[in-house]
Amino acid sequence: MSLSVHTFVYDADGGRDFLEDPPHGKELAGFESARARLWGSEAIHDVGARFFPRLHGHDLWVEPDEVDDFLAECEAIRPHLDHLAEQGGYHAEYVAERFDNIVAAARRAKDEGGGIVVW
Repeated sequence: MSLSVHTFVYDADGGRDFLEDPPHGKELAGFESARARLWGSEAIHDVGARFFPRLHGHDLWVEPDEVDDFLAECEAIRPHLDHLAEQGGYHAEYVAERFDNIVAAARRAKDEGGGIVVW
């Protein structure tokens, strides 16, 4: 299985409406194993992440009022991607591509007044 990232907005009744996924695999966030080995790892926790470690054993929901903080976390993590890839046993390019997909979804969420889920 794979992890995916999706952007959502709330409808008038408080339900989540998922926006259309971008083309060409841009919704991919990693292998299922990346929950623990990468996004939920001790290494990502050590660089100060507070959102990403939630993926260790759970889906990551970033609510609309958390998107700015999530994007700030992403920018703080970006310089450490090579180290995180090495620690998790992944190729750096693979991690960078999946990370960029997550960031792009968060930027779409910000533009739309929504949030994201990585699941």
